[in-house]
Amino acid sequence: MSGEVGRDYREKRSQARRSHFGTFEIKLVLINYRYFCSLCTHHQLLNLKFKHQLYLYRTIVNMKEMLSVLERVKPDMLMVFVQVSLAAVNVIYKIAINDGMSMRVATAYRLIFASAFTVPLALFFDRKKRPKLTWRALFLGFLCGLFGQSLYLNLYLEGLALTSATFMLAMTNLIPAITFIMAISSRYEKLNFGTAEGKAKVVGTIIGIGGAMLMTFYKGVEINIWSSKINLMHPHQNQIGHVASHHSDFRSKVLGVPCAIASCCCFSLWFVIQAKLNEEYPSHHSSAALISTMGAIQGTIIALCVEKDWSQWRLNSTIRLLTVIYPGIVVSGVVVVAIAWCIKMRGPLFASVFNPLQLLLVAIAAYLMLDEKLYLGSVVGAALIVCGLYAVLWGKGREAKKKPKLLLPLEVTGETQKVEVVMSTPMDYDKCCQSHQSDQTNTTKNVDGDQ
Repeated sequence: MSGEVGRDYREKRSQARRSHFGTFEIKLVLINYRYFCSLCTHHQLLNLKFKHQLYLYRTIVNMKEMLSVLERVKPDMLMVFVQVSLAAVNVIYKIAINDGMSMRVATAYRLIFASAFTVPLALFFDRKKRPKLTWRALFLGFLCGLFGQSLYLNLYLEGLALTSATFMLAMTNLIPAITFIMAISSRYEKLNFGTAEGKAKVVGTIIGIGGAMLMTFYKGVEINIWSSKINLMHPHQNQIGHVASHHSDFRSKVLGVPCAIASCCCFSLWFVIQAKLNEEYPSHHSSAALISTMGAIQGTIIALCVEKDWSQWRLNSTIRLLTVIYPGIVVSGVVVVAIAWCIKMRGPLFASVFNPLQLLLVAIAAYLMLDEKLYLGSVVGAALIVCGLYAVLWGKGREAKKKPKLLLPLEVTGETQKVEVVMSTPMDYDKCCQSHQSDQTNTTKNVDGDQ
């Protein structure tokens, strides 16, 4: 269109040169042409502005969708981070035990560092919204510190010293089954075996435990894939002949297996008690600080009563410093907050079903860095663990989409309306029903009294 206007402008200019009022007509045509060009430019700017606004709108929508997806998978990502951190700690502890460090002293130091890390965070983040610390919350914090920190760590590390890291990590896969039973008995979970979700949770847990047991008790042929030529155990193997991974005598098995089972029971019980503490004291940072402080006091008392060699308290090597600092700050500090948040969002079973992933990570790390052999049983068991993990996650995901809804009648100025309440857990549903029934009973009593 602008080309046609240009040709018309040139024709009128040539005609104006031959006319008497040529100068006036040339100026008029020039003004009209410039005005049209300005209109075209304005239209292009508006079109460009609209395209930019549309692009910005689409970008915002995509970002919102991405954030919503990240919000949904945040508990899964946090639990993967938890298992990676715990796997690194197991490798560090294996080297520290080989170095001759007392695990009771390591537990005490770890909990002291954790308390020193979490208490300032709780004072900073919860300075305006810290809930009231009741005696019940204090008692639950004491139990969480006992079963989830001091007692669990002492039993676990004692079993790790008496047996091997692979055996202990395989035994920790009993935690989902024990937690499932405890969660059902305390009404935090429902079996619902008649539904596909319930069957997936039960079968997935059994498959995961079976895969962990297969990794431990069946070796098969050795698989040589690739060697990193890294052996972190080599500098210490000649110093101590009492290496945990080579323990096979009867005394070690007899003492190590009960320690492993007892540590699993303690950890499962901590999951259930932590869920109760979240209801009584709903603050992740303050709750983690309370648990770490209680565990530090208990762990220090246990170490002082059992460990008589004061030289064990000296942190005179790099591995000993790493053994107390990294687990204390990252695991007992950050990981405890992450687990507490995941328990509050998805329940205790969701947090425990990720434990088989830790065994897989440690098996890979031991093969690459600790010069341990990889066998067919380990590969098949790891595949079963992953299948069981995703089966349980599928069941939990389906349950999350089918949250129970409760319609409560609400009277407003003589008219009855329905209010829809979405419950996140079965316990919330039962509590809401009981609360509504009690409210109806109290209302009936008040009406009878007025009459």
